[in-house]
Amino acid sequence: MRVNQRFPKFSEALRLWLKIGCIGFGGPSGQIGILHAEVVETRKWISDQEFVRALQFCMSLPGPEAQQLATYLGWRLHGIRGGIAAGVLFVLPAALLLWILSLLYVVGQNVPLLHAFFEGLKPAVVAIVASALWRIGARTVTTPMLGAVALLAFFLFAFHASYPAVVIGFGLFGFFFLGKDQEHQVHMTQQQDWLASIRVALLLLALWAIPTLALFLWLGSKALPVKIGLFFGKVALFSFGGAYAALSYVSLHSATDWGWVTSSQMMDGLGLAETTPGPLLITLQFVAFLASYNHPGILSPLLAATLGSLTGLWSLFLPSFLWIFTLAPHMEYLSSQPRMNGALTAIGAVVTAVIAYLALWFAENLFFPQGLRLGSLVDIAWRPLILAMISFALLVSRRIGMVPLILLAGGLGVILKVVV
Repeated sequence: MRVNQRFPKFSEALRLWLKIGCIGFGGPSGQIGILHAEVVETRKWISDQEFVRALQFCMSLPGPEAQQLATYLGWRLHGIRGGIAAGVLFVLPAALLLWILSLLYVVGQNVPLLHAFFEGLKPAVVAIVASALWRIGARTVTTPMLGAVALLAFFLFAFHASYPAVVIGFGLFGFFFLGKDQEHQVHMTQQQDWLASIRVALLLLALWAIPTLALFLWLGSKALPVKIGLFFGKVALFSFGGAYAALSYVSLHSATDWGWVTSSQMMDGLGLAETTPGPLLITLQFVAFLASYNHPGILSPLLAATLGSLTGLWSLFLPSFLWIFTLAPHMEYLSSQPRMNGALTAIGAVVTAVIAYLALWFAENLFFPQGLRLGSLVDIAWRPLILAMISFALLVSRRIGMVPLILLAGGLGVILKVVV
């Protein structure tokens, strides 16, 4: 094995991170597969065993696991500058593309064929969320106790319980009651490493606060970009389970409580995000763009939307760097703690519950446009329901990928608009 295969030049790694940021379609599974193929199999920069350990570690953190894995790989190869390069380039192409798509969306809202395209993709979006629920639930709800946790959490969300409170509550339950004792644990031997990690964390927290604080001093506390920065920061801290959990949390508030976006617009944003590379959490950039565009305050709509997008992206993704740069050096120690594993197991069941809530909320708004009530079957929208069922079957059987499904569903909506 040649040395330069194990220790690439920074410029060589930089080109690879940009390539992955541009071709990273297929959601977290596809992106993780690309990272493994490029970094482990083709270039042999990282061993397969370390890649698997890093993936397991990133999946236990809040935030997008694929982007965090890319950040870890960059950090492992070239330190903090490598982690920054890998993490930023993983998101940047998708962010630029989604900003353009978001602008086209608000400009073309009254174009009939464009409207038909988005109406056509909504059943596919419901199917995508339902398939994610199917896939994640099979991995997280593995015992009757975890099933009870998921069911109770779902009812709490149905009665508008606080998402952070539910996550923390069940996390504590798992910490004390689901963590299994182990005879041998990895002990902390280098306390100074933790002190260094704390210093890095404090620095990143200060950087995290700067944009929102600057907008607060400029625009005031009621400006939507300021509210987005604060709210998305909370989302980043509690988004265990990846993008669908974060989308569910945002839906609980931004759509139902605050009126930032409608359920229909949330589905449009998810559909647009599925057609871009990068993490699916980028959907929330669309939410920030649209909400700020519709409520610009003293700014022009486009400037408010751009500021909202940038603030949302900063608040959502900077914590990924915080987790990696502060916790990755202690990955082995943290992974060995049974009580921590118990807490994460319980939180996994809560994630399943919140995704189920999102799936039912989307389904109710799409299939029962007059509202869900006694005798609603008379008013059910049968065409979207049938299309969603077909889309779900195709996804679960893996006969079609998400991006082709989105394009096919949107195209079918246009055809139905022209023909019917």
